[in-house]
Amino acid sequence: MKRIDFVRNMAVLPLVTQGGVLQYLYNMIDGKSNSELQPILFLGHGSPMNAIEENEFVTGFRNIAKKQNTPKAILCVSAHWETDGTKIAAMSKPRTIHDFGGFPKELFDVQYTAPGHPAFAKETQDVLSSRNAKLDYSWGLDHGAWSVIKHLYPAANVPVFQLSLDKKQTPEYHFDLAKDLISLRKKGALIVGSGNIVHNLGLVDWRRLNEQFSFDWAKEADSIIKSRISDGDFKSLAEFRKLGKSLSLAIPTPEHYLPLLYIFALKGKNEQINFFNDKPIAGALTMTSILLINPNKI
Repeated sequence: MKRIDFVRNMAVLPLVTQGGVLQYLYNMIDGKSNSELQPILFLGHGSPMNAIEENEFVTGFRNIAKKQNTPKAILCVSAHWETDGTKIAAMSKPRTIHDFGGFPKELFDVQYTAPGHPAFAKETQDVLSSRNAKLDYSWGLDHGAWSVIKHLYPAANVPVFQLSLDKKQTPEYHFDLAKDLISLRKKGALIVGSGNIVHNLGLVDWRRLNEQFSFDWAKEADSIIKSRISDGDFKSLAEFRKLGKSLSLAIPTPEHYLPLLYIFALKGKNEQINFFNDKPIAGALTMTSILLINPNKI
């Protein structure tokens, strides 16, 4: 859409009845079906303190955003929003959720004020109609979303909305559901999965929280996952319980791993896999993040 056309469209918004505003914006999105295909990101979000600390992982988040075109919206699949059924955050002004405890006041003071995108949320519901997805107006942005997205877009100038993880469903279900989101990429949405590939808080060495090392089982699990990725065997990622004991230790509960499945379910044939922030910490965590993009766009 040309700038002058966008201005003209916005000028008539006051003339649209309140009940028709959402549909009007929805039609504007639908008219952008020829937008350049957005990349896909998996972000290893780690500790909530990454939201306010300066470290190499934060630098990695910032650097990766500088190389990409600004999306029309961000759809975030976060490890920290599990629900009964599939839900889509559809509010226009999502609240900043501080869903953690025991951290300094400075972290609780952070407010990430990016707007939501009700029209994109409605379209997401439509493409997931066979999954009985519901619009949600009570959630907002949890720390799996805002603690990393704030480094990608610190001006909070890109709308962000979240898609929940149905906690009653299998990894295979999530992998298949993600495939339905491809049309959103074509219309300018950046899809972000936020979690951690290796994530076992029960076995973290808290005395060495900032040290970059892995226990042997974590190294093995990391190697197996990357081997499947390099082989293009993405569907087997959803069957991680069959990949050995090390995977059971690395992924004791699935919520931090599932966002990875959303990313590789959407990978295009010619898209390049780019690892960054690819380091372990505290023995039982990895900060590994992944960008999928057409190699001509890097």
